[in-house]
Amino acid sequence: MIKEWPGYKKGINLGGWLSQCVHTYEHYDSFIKEEDLKTISSWGLDHVRIPVDYDLVEDKEGNYIEKGFEYIQKAIDWCKNSKLNMILDIHKTFGYSFDSGEKEDGFFVNEAYQERFYRLWEELAKRFGNYGDRVAFELLNEVTDQSYGPIWNAIAKKCIIRIRKIAPTTKILVGSYWNNAVSSVKDLDEPYDENIIYNCHCYEPIIFTHQAAGWVDVMKPDFRISFKNTYKKYKEECGKLSQYWARDFFVPGSEDDVIDSSYFEGLFQSALATADKRDVALYCGEYGVIDIASNEDTLEWYKAINAVFQKYNIGRAAWSYRRMNFGLSDAKYDDIREELIKYL
Repeated sequence: MIKEWPGYKKGINLGGWLSQCVHTYEHYDSFIKEEDLKTISSWGLDHVRIPVDYDLVEDKEGNYIEKGFEYIQKAIDWCKNSKLNMILDIHKTFGYSFDSGEKEDGFFVNEAYQERFYRLWEELAKRFGNYGDRVAFELLNEVTDQSYGPIWNAIAKKCIIRIRKIAPTTKILVGSYWNNAVSSVKDLDEPYDENIIYNCHCYEPIIFTHQAAGWVDVMKPDFRISFKNTYKKYKEECGKLSQYWARDFFVPGSEDDVIDSSYFEGLFQSALATADKRDVALYCGEYGVIDIASNEDTLEWYKAINAVFQKYNIGRAAWSYRRMNFGLSDAKYDDIREELIKYL
């Protein structure tokens, strides 16, 4: 059994609030309110992951925006009132975003951008490191290309060293390439200290969880697939969209088998083995199903992945609480929400 991370067992993302949004105070003040944190607590969850773009707290020149930091403080206070822990996630830094549409680039080759990243984390650590018993830090959301892997390992280590001078025991989450793919965890560096958490994301099978997603280049807007299909069917449908998806689609047994929790069991094995060998907790910071899928299929997918989370004590945060094409508080899920939250 891998190392557990107490207090971060079952959570949800507050995506779209301080990240991936129109950065205006009107939006910040209306998208999430304290009542939402109370609702999340009533669902039996123990934490929230809060993505933050650098735009909240920095202008383009790197000057800090005091009012932006106040929203992070507000989130911390609201979490305390609702007895929730919190992950502070830098979703976009100057020079890098997982979303190419943000037009942020150069981070992995520009030392000035990297230095700005380190300084931002030092500032965050100075302001919020004293909440280490209930606020964790996530360095950066979803490194994309595999080629960035070694560079990112080096950047992450430098950043951790600088944070540790200010916040020596705060938990720090580090994810790997391919958008924090479960299969890439094995290529993370050894944990810097006992307070490092290995982070991954899981939206597999991507062809199901992102069906008809407009932001996925190879996806068709009219594409639909149900969850309970054979692996053969999945591979055939993957092949129609992308040769790479078909090549890389994981099949744990016979192609004639119908997908179930054994799919996720196999998918997580290399990450679990790495975490166990290095005595580090494994956490899944994002997972979920696009709201285009049927409620019945969504529920089946959550049941299947939850079985593996439960079996191996993997902490997790579903994507996402409101809107963002995945919002579990949206009217779409009113009929199944009571059942669905059992499998978060």
